[in-house]
Amino acid sequence: MQSRQQTSPWLRLITAAGALALFLSAPSSLAQQPASDDAAQQAFNNACRTCHSVKEGDNRLGPNLNKIIGRKAGALPGYNYSPSMKDAGFVWDQDKLTRFMVKPDEVVSGNKMQPYGGISADEAAKVVAYLQAAGAQ
Repeated sequence: MQSRQQTSPWLRLITAAGALALFLSAPSSLAQQPASDDAAQQAFNNACRTCHSVKEGDNRLGPNLNKIIGRKAGALPGYNYSPSMKDAGFVWDQDKLTRFMVKPDEVVSGNKMQPYGGISADEAAKVVAYLQAAGAQ
């Protein structure tokens, strides 16, 4: 009595081909990356796009946010900042920008975003990721 059956070469080939097809159709981590990019852009669109753009020179109700990381606060030419933002005396970094989006008045008291209530830290982090990606283009 034989304990293991011999598998035909054709059956092994068909099984391997099926496994390969399943592997190729499974989502990879690279395939999921655009979803996080989409979530970051969606966060920007929901929270910021009404007043801001990421296009250089496209100032709206708020200044454009093109390359904001590393920019001196209140110093973009062609935008009329509040006196408090002009005198803020810092350069935007990831942390400062995130905190500003969450609680604007705690970072720069008297800024023009007073009516804006802020967003969650999670959404702000997504927006910062989007702004960094958009500014790199």
